[in-house]
Amino acid sequence: MGLDDKIGNKGQDLGGKVKEGLGKATGNENMEAEGHKDQASSSLKDAGENVKDAFKRD
Repeated sequence: MGLDDKIGNKGQDLGGKVKEGLGKATGNENMEAEGHKDQASSSLKDAGENVKDAFKRD
């Protein structure tokens, strides 16, 4: 996994956490759901990159 990918994924995860927190604080369910979606997307990207890395090592 490249450093750029790691940074981008962490940024997306943090952004999702911020959206989720703001959504909860303001009662905005749509924003809260977007935050969850961003975090899930970041996790999937990390998992995909880890699989790629595992195949590169063989």
